[in-house]
Amino acid sequence: MAGGATRVPAERKRRRPTRSGTVLSSDAIVDKALALVDENGADSLTMRKLGQALGADPSAVYRYFRSVEDLHLALGDRLIGETMTDFTPDPTDWRASLRDFGVRAYHSAQRHPRAALLSGFRVTRLPNEQRAIDTGLGLLRAAGFGPRDAVRHYHAFIDTVLGHAALDAAVQGLRPEQREGDEGAWGAVYAEVSAETYPHLHEARPHLPLMRDSAFERALDLLLAAIDASPR
Repeated sequence: MAGGATRVPAERKRRRPTRSGTVLSSDAIVDKALALVDENGADSLTMRKLGQALGADPSAVYRYFRSVEDLHLALGDRLIGETMTDFTPDPTDWRASLRDFGVRAYHSAQRHPRAALLSGFRVTRLPNEQRAIDTGLGLLRAAGFGPRDAVRHYHAFIDTVLGHAALDAAVQGLRPEQREGDEGAWGAVYAEVSAETYPHLHEARPHLPLMRDSAFERALDLLLAAIDASPR
């Protein structure tokens, strides 16, 4: 929807409890939507199924969100809100603060991998996202970067974080036998590569099992070091 999530007029919002005794609110609906996606995946997020889970007619949900698209954006913003909960940046140590910020965003996505794959890549235009961007830019401005460079570095930073978060969230969605096969290949299949055909790969065989683990924090540290070394 152009312009992002659309606010629904307050007079249309329901104040009476649903059949299950829940008093509807935007937060209560997003809570239930997140629980549905966490448990059953993106296909479970329809207005009909959400209404059933809330014990309400789907029309009641439309009083708060005009479309499933708006719910997707709200879910993305909820994950960002989790990232910002209890986060207190230290403007005197921008690099440590930005690292903490990135790690928090990554772990928020790993707690909700299906929601992260559904909406973590969206531009929500909502308050949590705006606060997160403002915080990140503020840390980079405190590091001495001008507004343009702060935006460029923040863009590289957040895309690195969210890219790794999405990759590792997708890994969580693999079937156990798929994940076992992928992780085992580094110490089994690749142990047999030909030294003549793949000399560098053959030489590195003892270290290839390192590839089983997420490269997120290593990539984040390399990026922050590169940002720190950039001219102000």
